[in-house]
Amino acid sequence: MIRYTLACDQGHQFESWFADSAAYDKQAKRKLVTCPHCGSAKVDKTIMAPQISTSKKRAKAQAHAPQTDAAAAAPAENTPVAMISPQEQEFRTKLKELREHLTKNSDNVGTKFPDEARKMHYGEIEHRSIYGEATPKDAKEMLDEGIEFHPLPTLPDERN
Repeated sequence: MIRYTLACDQGHQFESWFADSAAYDKQAKRKLVTCPHCGSAKVDKTIMAPQISTSKKRAKAQAHAPQTDAAAAAPAENTPVAMISPQEQEFRTKLKELREHLTKNSDNVGTKFPDEARKMHYGEIEHRSIYGEATPKDAKEMLDEGIEFHPLPTLPDERN
């Protein structure tokens, strides 16, 4: 993990963590790194002094540092992180609303999803909105049969 001090074109400074320098470059190129103060995606790294930590310094710092919620919630080593733009936050909110709407207004058929979808497709039972689980093999077979279905949107924070 690497922490950068960043500055936007409006002069706001802030810090952010990245898996490595390449992760920062990739996210910045895609305009995923935005200023939390004004939302500007015109962000650059500022000059920083390297912080070299020996095992003694780390142990001393950990012993004297108060445990905060932010420290407890810090990402594990090698975990990708990103700051998302306001537009992406809005998109994630809409995806979450869509998922909630679909699950609220559909029947959960669990692992019977492929069978129920086939019965509806071939007119054996009345069509209704359903959701459930399908293996990759089942999904491919249903696609080959022309059965229309879509995966439910899943956001990264739902996997934590």
